[in-house]
Amino acid sequence: MKAYRIIIALSILLLGFTSCENDDDVAMIVPEAGTLVGGPFNFVVDGTADNVSGVSIQGTTSGTNSSYVITDEAGSILGLPATLLDLEGVDFDAAGPGVCLIWYIRYEDNLTGLSMGENANSLNGDYDLSNSLTVTRSSLFGASLSGGPFTFIVDSTADQVSGISLDDSMVNGMNTTFVITDEENNILGLPPTLTDVEGVDFNGAGAGVCLIWHLTYGDGLTGLTVGNNVNDFVGTYALSNSVSVTRASAGTLAGGPFLFTIDDMPDMVEGISVSGNQDLMETGYVITDDANNILGLPPSLMDVEGVDFNGAGAGVCLIWRITYEAGLTGLGVGENVSGLNGTYSLSNSIEVTRASAGTLSGGPFDFTVDGTPDMVSGITVEENLDLMNTGWVITDDANNILGLPPTLTDVEGVDFDAAGAGICLIWRITYEDGLTGLMAGSNVSGLNGTYDLSNAITVTRN
Repeated sequence: MKAYRIIIALSILLLGFTSCENDDDVAMIVPEAGTLVGGPFNFVVDGTADNVSGVSIQGTTSGTNSSYVITDEAGSILGLPATLLDLEGVDFDAAGPGVCLIWYIRYEDNLTGLSMGENANSLNGDYDLSNSLTVTRSSLFGASLSGGPFTFIVDSTADQVSGISLDDSMVNGMNTTFVITDEENNILGLPPTLTDVEGVDFNGAGAGVCLIWHLTYGDGLTGLTVGNNVNDFVGTYALSNSVSVTRASAGTLAGGPFLFTIDDMPDMVEGISVSGNQDLMETGYVITDDANNILGLPPSLMDVEGVDFNGAGAGVCLIWRITYEAGLTGLGVGENVSGLNGTYSLSNSIEVTRASAGTLSGGPFDFTVDGTPDMVSGITVEENLDLMNTGWVITDDANNILGLPPTLTDVEGVDFDAAGAGICLIWRITYEDGLTGLMAGSNVSGLNGTYDLSNAITVTRN
């Protein structure tokens, strides 16, 4: 019996020793999470699922339990995918713009605080967290621009934008720049900062519309070059809304100049065209004299081509095209273009010359053929607008040319007594080079070219 008790005692002692040895083994387990490799990852929040891949764990790992931990930058736990497969199934696009951190954890059963909504900085127990991998989720719109729209007139004055503000609070961890394009998204400039944008002279670009964008993009983006189109970008990027810059211009008129002579025939212009215009709310045409006094305001080019310039008498008209915003003042017949006040642009002008040999006054003259010289005097010219050449024409009463004195002084030097009895007519003529038929012995009806004859003064030789 005693021997039996000894055996039982030894068995109990051995069992106790074994139990103590196992307790020492559990206490010595130290969790080790190893090193997390992969990323960093950059995604654009655009409605398309974004998943990580290529993540692996390197180095020694230990611990009874394991999991992946997804937190925000402050350590708040957003997700606990149990395996690498579960981690790669997470759609980071659904989280919206921001930054996530991916960790790997090894831990023992006594760990507390490892649950959604808790903070990884408050874990308590035996555990080890690996390093973290960054997942940046950038906004699809890159940023938000406010300011404008801007309207400038293409002239000789520099035009810069101002007052643009940028909200890029949701843009994280990517490259940024500003992009200036035309309406078709062709890249015209890439100012790196808002200060550089506000230094751009939009007047130098001529008429048209520019768009200002803010671009957020990842490394490796291709196509970001002046001359390329935004639609050709390849890579990770996001564009903001755009701010428009309208560079208004009434354009360039082509056609003419026009040259008419004052007679009894209507004179209308034709073949005028406009190019290079960028119109504002209102457009029209302006006809002025050569001192810029407004004579007419035809609303369209068709109306311009319906104007009878012959009815305006001798002088020079200028045809302009105008584009303007509501509220323009001074645009009225009888006003002067210099008095326009508001937002507007005038094109170049096309000249319409209404030529006239003028109106002669003086006489009529009656002489007696008696051997005594008879000269006219006191002739004056009014309302003339001369062409390249001018002169005087003396004809008989059948318009046969008898003489061509070049000046009024020469006319007053003619001795009409020597012509004998009859009637002479004195005319003034203005004409362009190339006129034919202007010679003594010809008839005025045979003149051919661009010219104008004044009224005639009669000289009767009794």
